[in-house]
Amino acid sequence: MDYNVQDFIPQRFPFQMLDKIIEVRPGEGAKAEKLLTVNEWFFSKQHLEFGMPRPIAMEMLAQTGVCALLSMPEYKGHNVFFGGIKEATYKDSFRPGDKLELAVEMTKLKRNIGEGHGTVTRDGEVICEGTLIFAIE
Repeated sequence: MDYNVQDFIPQRFPFQMLDKIIEVRPGEGAKAEKLLTVNEWFFSKQHLEFGMPRPIAMEMLAQTGVCALLSMPEYKGHNVFFGGIKEATYKDSFRPGDKLELAVEMTKLKRNIGEGHGTVTRDGEVICEGTLIFAIE
C-alpha cells in the first residue's frame, strides 16, 4: 500500500525528498521511493555530470526514518531532527532516471533519541547505506 508522504513528514517542496511511502511499521522501519528527474532542484548544470550530491541521499534516508517515528502514537505531532550520520558508504553515483528504493530500520529507540540503519537501492543493488541519528522534540 502506498501512503502520501505529507501524511508523515512536515517537509514540503523543495525540501520533501520522497515521492511516496511504500511501507510504514511504527517505531520499527519504513520504505519509500524516489524517481530522480533532471528537473530536481539539486541537479544544476555542473551536477548533471557528477550526479546528485551525495548528502541528499542521507536526507532522503532521514525523511524515510522520520516516517517510522512520527507514525508512533506517542510522537504524532512532534518534530524530529536529523541528529547526524554515524557512518555512510556510497558505492555509485545518483543520476536522473534512477528509481531509488529507500529503507530504514530503526535499531535503537530510547526516550527521544533514535538510531536507524538505512539503505538506498537501485535495480536491486545497494548503492548507499548509512547509520543515522534522530532526535525527537
